[in-house]
Amino acid sequence: MGFLSVIVFLLCTGMAGSDLLQQGIILQCLSNHSVASPSIASVTYFPTHPSYTCTLQSYIRNLRFISPTTPRPLFIVAPSHVSHIQASIICCKVHGFEIRIRSGGHDYDGLSYVSESPFMILDLFNLRSVSVNLEDGIGTAWVDSGATLGELFYAIGQKSNTHGFPAGVCPTVGVGGHFSGGGYGNMMRKHGLSVDNVVDAKLVDVGGNVLDRESMGEDLFWAIRGGGGASFGVILSWKIKLVSVPEIVTVFRIEKTLEQGATDIVHQWQYIADKIDENLFIRVVLLPVNKKHLQSIKAKFIGLFLGNAGKLISVMNGKFPELGLLPENCFETSWIESVLFWSNYPIGTSIQVLLDRQPQPEKYLKKKSDYVQEPISKENLQGIWKKMIELKRPALTLNPYGGKMSDIQEHETPFPHRAGNIYKIQYSVTWKDEGDEALERSLDQIRKLYEYMTPYVSKSPRSSYLNYRDVDIGINENGNASYSEAVIWGRKYFKDNFDRLVQVKSKVDPGNFFRYEQSIPCLGSWKSVMAE
Repeated sequence: MGFLSVIVFLLCTGMAGSDLLQQGIILQCLSNHSVASPSIASVTYFPTHPSYTCTLQSYIRNLRFISPTTPRPLFIVAPSHVSHIQASIICCKVHGFEIRIRSGGHDYDGLSYVSESPFMILDLFNLRSVSVNLEDGIGTAWVDSGATLGELFYAIGQKSNTHGFPAGVCPTVGVGGHFSGGGYGNMMRKHGLSVDNVVDAKLVDVGGNVLDRESMGEDLFWAIRGGGGASFGVILSWKIKLVSVPEIVTVFRIEKTLEQGATDIVHQWQYIADKIDENLFIRVVLLPVNKKHLQSIKAKFIGLFLGNAGKLISVMNGKFPELGLLPENCFETSWIESVLFWSNYPIGTSIQVLLDRQPQPEKYLKKKSDYVQEPISKENLQGIWKKMIELKRPALTLNPYGGKMSDIQEHETPFPHRAGNIYKIQYSVTWKDEGDEALERSLDQIRKLYEYMTPYVSKSPRSSYLNYRDVDIGINENGNASYSEAVIWGRKYFKDNFDRLVQVKSKVDPGNFFRYEQSIPCLGSWKSVMAE
């Protein structure tokens, strides 16, 4: 597309003056560095484009970031060809823009699509191919970063009823962010994290080169499997190793209130959840009940067992009879249909729903995380219940570790939270009211609960999970962090793996082009601190 054609294109959007000139120059740059067909102009959205707002908001999963005061990108590119990514990198370097890379939009604190600096969004939703191969003996798949977990699960389910993949239980999460942050799900006690089953990847680096595992080298391949891909480049696709699942799996959901003995059951759960049969994953969701005549806590026990109900009942009777699991509580199904159960779809829902990319409904939300390494006493659990009832809104989700998670060494991937952790806590607060007052009230509630939990969770560092992105634990000011600034949050996510991530970053992106509020810093700042 020549410069005159660019101007004509923009005039059709009603633009004029300096904005027209600037955007014409940008679009010309993008066109010069990408293939003619498919044209990058057809997937580039400036603010005056009729699809700009829709494109921007379609993948914002947290309503906090749709406010009138939220910074908006100068433009959005939704690449349909690798050259569109290469052109975006080149032109952002030329014009001094930051790139935010978005695959699914479930970034809890919006770092994949919000910046205080001039920025553009590289939104990967057009790159969503999934190719499953069962002919290689073990079962593998290539999946693009812009695909959702639902699309990946659906593709696997269409090919086999004895293969699956260990990943999250929310179908609308984008593969790119999920995998690059670690990616856990309800099969991790049996098969580990998503990244423990990644065998190759394709990435566009800061120089616009397309690299696979062999050409990027083992250090960079290590870094993107849990270290956050957006610090190192744009990950196009992942090759994953599928795992074997039985034709019949069993799921269950049981609810108990404090009046029904929830404290004793949760207390005992802590002693068996990480040690019970690795085929069994039991999540606990703890919710305050604040009705007129009842202030209590409801505990929801949600389970997946990779086997039939008879075997599950036998395991539970032997190791966790306190829950009182009965045959009528169990539902035998296929692995792919268990995904629907865990996503709260009614039994009998068609698996076609996994292809729906829009979660319902959107909410205002804030999340945080912790790791528990020693069981919390009944007395202290009761103190937590009291605090939750007082705060009224925040909920806790407890996810058990053990099994395969304890077999993998901390340094094998950047994700370090392995042996020694009984379970992970997700703190969650959601609300519907607009405005600063509701925002501040809700943030205050979850922060108070997080602070209250300090004595009961990991220490030195108090660890966090990268994919539960939390800017409360620290940020890089303006994206340009010193080592001493970034290490505050970096050790919480990565523990001792943080230093290796810094060294990899410094090698592959020494100019710190790929940066955001919690991106890995470069070695120059690391050396200066280490020399002090």
